[in-house]
Amino acid sequence: MKYSSITLFALFLIVACNKKEAPGNLHITGNVKGLKKGTLYIQKIVDTSLVAIDTIAIDGNSNFESDLDIKSPEMYYLFLDRGVTNSLDNNLRFFAEEGNIKIETSLDYFNSDAKITGSKNQEKYEEYRKIISRFNDDNLSLMELKFKAFKNGDTKATDSIEAKQNANLKRRYLYSTNFALNNKDYEVAPYIALTEISDINLKYLDTIQKMMTPKVAQSLYGKKLTAFYKERKKLEVK
Repeated sequence: MKYSSITLFALFLIVACNKKEAPGNLHITGNVKGLKKGTLYIQKIVDTSLVAIDTIAIDGNSNFESDLDIKSPEMYYLFLDRGVTNSLDNNLRFFAEEGNIKIETSLDYFNSDAKITGSKNQEKYEEYRKIISRFNDDNLSLMELKFKAFKNGDTKATDSIEAKQNANLKRRYLYSTNFALNNKDYEVAPYIALTEISDINLKYLDTIQKMMTPKVAQSLYGKKLTAFYKERKKLEVK
């Protein structure tokens, strides 16, 4: 009886230790081609600031990995500390979710070379950004034309270009709204509503937050969107 008790106690300790040492539900692997020495930080936004949740030292081997616990799909950031500059190309965003995510990129083109696999929300977000970039490019071209027209004192042309800018913005907002509605079963939907079209007409935000699936509605961004909608509605009623 005494032997059995000791055996059970030992077994309990082993199980407890295994539980303590078990990896998180998010496993990230990757490679930064050309990186010989530096530090990678996996970050997320807490309140309004980027906070590091893991630090990875690179010394000779450009491969990296990280095990994290994630409660809900969330936008994370892979920050590269080159030790010499803090350019915008040092921060790579990716939509993290439970499972295995692989990030492959290069030292020279940290953002543009990035290939991220293993996250369905990331796939959807990349699909969205591909179309949105066209609206952004069109707006930049119109801004350049508008500046030239203004410089030449051509009021008629300036007004015409401004009208085109407004139309382009409306199309951008319409696309973002439709994308969120068509992807209501992914957490990327409320994220886009919060980060891209938060100032859109309240009725559209209402539709998006009502159309979310129960799972998405209970996610981090789902809850944030519902709270944001209620706050905006309260303010507009006043």
